[in-house]
Amino acid sequence: MTDPSNHRRINLLLDSDPQPTLLLEVGATVSDWNQATQALLSSHDGPFPEDLLPTNAVALVKAALEQGRAIENVESRFGSRIYLWGFIPLPGQHQVLARGRDATDDIQNQERAVRSNRLYRLITENTTDLISRHAPDGHFIDATPASWRLLGYWPEELRGKALEEVFQGDNLAEALAHTRHRLREDGYATLTAELRHRDGSRRWFEIASRAIRETYTGAVVEVISVSRDITARVESEEQNRLLADELAHTARLATLGELASSIAHEMNQPLASIVNFASASQRFLKEADKHPGRLAKVEDGLQKIVHHANRASEVIKRLRAFLRKGQKRMAPVSLNAVISDVVRLCHWEAEKNGVRLQEHLAAPSPVIAADPVLLEQVLINLIRNGIDANLEAHAGSMSHIVVTTCVNDQQETLIQVTDEGTGLNEEGIRQMFQPFYTSKPKGLGLGLSMSRSIIEGFGGFLDAIPASTGGLSLICRFPASQNRLSPNRTQDTQPGETP
Repeated sequence: MTDPSNHRRINLLLDSDPQPTLLLEVGATVSDWNQATQALLSSHDGPFPEDLLPTNAVALVKAALEQGRAIENVESRFGSRIYLWGFIPLPGQHQVLARGRDATDDIQNQERAVRSNRLYRLITENTTDLISRHAPDGHFIDATPASWRLLGYWPEELRGKALEEVFQGDNLAEALAHTRHRLREDGYATLTAELRHRDGSRRWFEIASRAIRETYTGAVVEVISVSRDITARVESEEQNRLLADELAHTARLATLGELASSIAHEMNQPLASIVNFASASQRFLKEADKHPGRLAKVEDGLQKIVHHANRASEVIKRLRAFLRKGQKRMAPVSLNAVISDVVRLCHWEAEKNGVRLQEHLAAPSPVIAADPVLLEQVLINLIRNGIDANLEAHAGSMSHIVVTTCVNDQQETLIQVTDEGTGLNEEGIRQMFQPFYTSKPKGLGLGLSMSRSIIEGFGGFLDAIPASTGGLSLICRFPASQNRLSPNRTQDTQPGETP
């Protein structure tokens, strides 16, 4: 029989407990509960107290009574809340005290942590990029399994290794020192470097790193890096560059073939003069015995032979430079000298078609950073397009093409080629720079597109606007930063040579 005094003590205990507490008989029958339990039931529109308990409450009560021990942290879900219950047998009585605790936030946080950990493991174990943790001095703390594919090391092998032991490449020490400085200053740094795989193969990596700082001092305590293998991209860009160089060289060969008559004229004049002066000098030498004054004429003839031979040499030098095949070589270029060379190359073709080339060049000559051969190629394309446009509008009559250089108020350097053709509307101007678009029956449509790409490679821009002549003005525009050198430093540049 239950002692009434014990029952009173239990009731007092139940009511003083801030957690939901129930008094259970054998079979998990609820005989009493406290005020905290009543408040909980009232907030959910009055379900039964048994609904708060785990579904296996009968077995739990029986086990607690038979084994004489408390059973802790048994989960039950009531509405949207999660409770953990403890079943405590009362000494000397066939009753169990069931005490619950609202553990909703703790369990949900734990579940989120488990999901986050599962997601983290899924990402780190399957990502194709290498994610790594480093000490401030660069030593590996940990790395993802991608390290085996990208570097040839398993994560266990990397731990404790210095970056210099793993990342081997030219000028790498200097690049790593700069990266550490940027991490200290900005907290973020990127590095693109050619590294050596453990098997000896060379690969390109793009590495983004972020510093983790100590909260109070701000000191870097750890670095997180993501390394991506960009070897395929670098090789593709290199291949594209080589293809672009091949295309530009092919275009120069085609242009040279179309300018063959102009080149023949350029060469024929000095060679014919050399022959004439050589023949005359021979005659004067034969007469020197009888007429000593003829020797002065021989000397004059030899000087003119040297002059015309040098002129022919300059023509050959310009052509060889124009046909040069190789990587783009940026250098300070005197625009007036380049334009004069190009006008001479195009002069014979222009005269043959009734087009007069005029130069309006700024003094002193503007200077930009460019590859002089590629710049010549662009200007020849623009002038020859202007010649074609003039022929279409002025067949059989004289017309003009004006090549102008200037520096505008914004300190931009401009090269402008203006023709007297029929011009184009806004849509035509937009289309004329698209690859393979052409209005010429035998044209490929690559000249202007390639010319724009070359100018953009110099940091400038090529565009066209309607001209007051009725034709078009094709304008190569270079920003103020391009005009870095005094023109006086390139005054002595020879035609066809890099200043």
